Amino acid sequence: MTSQRTRDRLVDRLREKGITDERVLEVMRTTPRHLFIDEALAHRAYEDSSLPIGQGQTISQPYIVARMTEVLLEKGVPDFVLEVGTGSGYQSAVLSRLVPKVYTVERISGLLDKARQCHREIGLRNIYTKHSDGSWGWPDHALYPAIMVTAAPEKIPESLLEQLAIGGRMVIPVGTVAGDQQLKLITRISATNFDEQTLNAVRFVPLLDGSIR
Repeated sequence: MTSQRTRDRLVDRLREKGITDERVLEVMRTTPRHLFIDEALAHRAYEDSSLPIGQGQTISQPYIVARMTEVLLEKGVPDFVLEVGTGSGYQSAVLSRLVPKVYTVERISGLLDKARQCHREIGLRNIYTKHSDGSWGWPDHALYPAIMVTAAPEKIPESLLEQLAIGGRMVIPVGTVAGDQQLKLITRISATNFDEQTLNAVRFVPLLDGSIR
């Protein structure tokens, strides 16, 4: 279920869907996705589908992980990146093999603990985690040249826009669970101006405000 042939087939599917960045494809090929999901679902780890990870959350579809990563790196590799919504820890693991430093925040402590364990198990030492409400970001390390959001707010939080560096790129799904969600690329042009592009129709769990747990 975790054979190289199985992983190669996943990469072939990603190519067919339009992923072209060879750096991203190689990381998708070699990152052990099965470690980030429950053992009972490990046989489905290299399907191109999202899977439940508990707490009402999911591990994202590999195509979406690859697509968001490719877009974030399209203009060059940033020195560091903020990920909002650690979840299983799989997306931050992918980013950590492409970007020197990854800062990631998660509001559900049980998920964050599991993600940290997975990162340690595969020897990833450039991921810095925080138990925090994602809509607040992580101001201590701002301004960020790149931000990736892995849950969907109904509108983009102002706090995240404020933490994006001029020239920086943010990839974020926006919309409601019941309605349409669109993957957006936000580029900060100046202190007050942002460019917004719509990339894909997507479906993510909601980015929730409020108390952390």
